[in-house]
Amino acid sequence: MKWDEITPAKIIGGQGEEDLKQLLKSAGPFLKFGIPIVIALWLLSGIYIIGPDEQGVVRRFGKEVRIVGPGPHYALPRPIEVVDKPKVTETKRLEVGFRTVYAGPPARYRFYPEESLMLTGDENIIDAQIIVQYKIKDASAYLFNVRDLEGPSGTLRDAAEVALRQVIGRSKIDDVLTVGKFKVEADTKELLQQIMDEYDSGLLISEVKLQTVRPPKEVSSAFDDVVRAKEDKDKFVKQAEGYAESIIPGARGKSERLVLEAEAYKSQRVSRSQGDADRFLEILKEYEKAPDVTRRRLYLETMEEILPGIKKFVIDKEAGGGLLQLLPLDKTGEGTK
Repeated sequence: MKWDEITPAKIIGGQGEEDLKQLLKSAGPFLKFGIPIVIALWLLSGIYIIGPDEQGVVRRFGKEVRIVGPGPHYALPRPIEVVDKPKVTETKRLEVGFRTVYAGPPARYRFYPEESLMLTGDENIIDAQIIVQYKIKDASAYLFNVRDLEGPSGTLRDAAEVALRQVIGRSKIDDVLTVGKFKVEADTKELLQQIMDEYDSGLLISEVKLQTVRPPKEVSSAFDDVVRAKEDKDKFVKQAEGYAESIIPGARGKSERLVLEAEAYKSQRVSRSQGDADRFLEILKEYEKAPDVTRRRLYLETMEEILPGIKKFVIDKEAGGGLLQLLPLDKTGEGTK
């Protein structure tokens, strides 16, 4: 017997051949209609929707092939193509040095000194905790470039701790505790963004906020006194600057007023002196024309200025002279009537 002459019927016998034919006959409708339906459902499973806050990253056998925006889309069903949907507009939060156990109120936290205790530039120990807010700016880089990016001990947390330690390490403790907090936040954000860009992580650091900056508990009371003293110093400096700002404009205005008054007085004196000089020249001209008349007029005007408010009489010696002509003879009898 040749190999190609072997059939299932010859193996299982004549009755088995009949059973096989009956089985194939009963499975005919399923093979005809069921398989196409299963294939159709499998193809329809490739329809997916991207939300307004998401981006769709399509992978074909593990390799990225395209990025799609919000709305309905189609991809070849699994396992041919797989769609990842990272939320690119969501602002995420990372806590370094502590974890929020219960949001509250009241809020409860768990602290991690191994993350928050660090040395300052002047070799003091400080406890610094930060909150990092970030978003996804490149979905493809976010998904595929860095492994374990956001895990409990992931790359982002390690980079945030490194950036904070580097910034604190080049700052003085007094600046960190008082006026230098905003600079620490800005420098940490800039350095952390630089590290994430070097990793090509696809993350955008939105904000770095210092949650707590304090000295260790053993010396916290002494540092509190220092902080209060520096705050008082800043307050007094601001008050002094405010007082100076209120006094200087007044003094400047008074100075300008005195200058203007002096200039007005100068102009007035110059004008008056010029007028007096012109008047003297006019009188000189008249005097040269008639010396006696001018001399008498000047004498009378001078007596009017010297003796104001007094009744004065001018006696013309050519008209008789003497005091008799000044007596009110016409009124002497009025008192005896």
